[in-house]
Amino acid sequence: MIMSLTYSPISTDWPCQVKTPGSRDWERSATKWLRELVPSRYGSYPLLVRQPVLLARHAQIQLQLEIRVVRTALHSARAELPAMGMPESVIEHTIKLYAAEMAQLNHIARGVRVVTQALVESQNARQGH
Repeated sequence: MIMSLTYSPISTDWPCQVKTPGSRDWERSATKWLRELVPSRYGSYPLLVRQPVLLARHAQIQLQLEIRVVRTALHSARAELPAMGMPESVIEHTIKLYAAEMAQLNHIARGVRVVTQALVESQNARQGH
């Protein structure tokens, strides 16, 4: 029995680089996009390429760590950068850079979550779950 996908990718979180679930080569486009989000050595492991759900899981973990790093850098900038000799204008630009990066990472993380959900549903439908 083939189950239809219950997830609709018509969402601001769905990445434009990934085709709509159910369309031709959509999982390949998801895998390609996910590979761009992880360090290159992970994107070249055959197991992760053959199992896009595992690749998506790794991308989620990678993004969680990146978000944590940027959050730490953002929250410590005002306290640490003056002691490193950074002028106030550089500190302000650095804080804006980190804030923009945080917004971008959160957007990508939402995209990874919806793509992961669709990949899991697709896998379950193929396996008859």
